Amino acid sequence: MGITREGRHKRRETGGRRAKFCKKRKFLMGRPAAMTKIGEQRIHSVRGRGGNLKFRALRLEAGNFSWGTEVCTRKVRVLDVVYNSSNNELVRTKTLVKGAIIIIDAHPFKSWYEGHYGMKIGVKKSGGVTTQESIDLSSVSDKVAAKLKKRQSKRTLEPALDHQFASGRILAKITSRPGQSGRCDGVILEGPELAFYQKQMHKK
Repeated sequence: MGITREGRHKRRETGGRRAKFCKKRKFLMGRPAAMTKIGEQRIHSVRGRGGNLKFRALRLEAGNFSWGTEVCTRKVRVLDVVYNSSNNELVRTKTLVKGAIIIIDAHPFKSWYEGHYGMKIGVKKSGGVTTQESIDLSSVSDKVAAKLKKRQSKRTLEPALDHQFASGRILAKITSRPGQSGRCDGVILEGPELAFYQKQMHKK
């Protein structure tokens, strides 16, 4: 018996049986979940209704992640799955699904920030404190130095993110559907959303 998404075989809400007046149809078909894992990229294509294609990502190791407040997107490595509000089993098996909270590599964003603002972020000091330091601007032209100083005067970086950059790993949320699109894209957590998920993980 094939997997279907229909509910025709179930009883009514009142408890009565439904009349079985038709068999299963191809358009009611369901398929096994992709259960995407972290590993060397492996994507299968599946023919859908109307000849459309779905891309089942069976394994993924990287994706495009966006840093919203800085309007910066980079392709980075996915390192680990740390939280999933729907099912703890998906965290244990390290399954990549939409809405999962994961850890990604911070270095591409860190190097971009240093080049864009002329500031080193996530610098570890004694006592577990992290700070930001301005890089030496003597090696660049006056015009570039003036541009960097102007950017520095307007920039803000929340301490929670700075602390993560010091460890070289940042929390992100998957916004794409790896089992449908074959991609693992998402956004970096920041602000109240970051505080919420950190609190949830600490509670667990």
